[in-house]
Amino acid sequence: MSLRKKIADSPKVNRAVEALLAGYVRFAFRTSRWTRTGFEEMDACVHRGEPVVFVLWHQRLIMAPYLFDTSLGRICALTSAARAGRLAGQILVRLGFETIPMSSHKRHVALSREVLRRTKEGCSIGIAADGPRGPARISSGVPITWARMTGCRVFTVAFAERRVLRLPTWDKQMLPLPFSRGVLMCREWTDEVPKKPSDEDFELLRQSIETSLDDITDTADRAVGQPLRT
Repeated sequence: MSLRKKIADSPKVNRAVEALLAGYVRFAFRTSRWTRTGFEEMDACVHRGEPVVFVLWHQRLIMAPYLFDTSLGRICALTSAARAGRLAGQILVRLGFETIPMSSHKRHVALSREVLRRTKEGCSIGIAADGPRGPARISSGVPITWARMTGCRVFTVAFAERRVLRLPTWDKQMLPLPFSRGVLMCREWTDEVPKKPSDEDFELLRQSIETSLDDITDTADRAVGQPLRT
């Protein structure tokens, strides 16, 4: 085993990196001024024990713990079982989330049962609609599948900040910078999801949630003067 792989697989190194990144996100959030809008209905659902499906673009995932108020209820994020996904998942755990690792080796039925079990316990489900590998800002059908299976209400969320660092990842992951100004936004996606949608219906719903995510993300970017994606 190479030295690089030994370091990457070291639990001590991973815990140190997790702590450093989680601490940085807290620092960046606390030293900036934030406006939080549109969260009243989602917060009310969570407060009364009604789980929701919480959806965002992978690019904005780093601020998910500040888009969902874990003081009101539990949330479980679906994360990749790959090394990068495990790291992201542990950062979310340090910031108050629970996680369900997704794996190509885990049968779909087993994952579905786990999601259903969590929602029956009152735990909301968080999904990066284009994760974990993209393509960026192209929604998978996962949010529709979980909305259909669980019957939970669906909320799209986004953050934007005047000053951000765009990482060299497939989605240009946005890392907030300290001493800036930002917005946190939420909207309910209200399309009805039938229990047995046709393939055509499913694709229309997928496109609808993709459009809704683009709309709220672009609105957040405009609010802080960020250029829109071209």
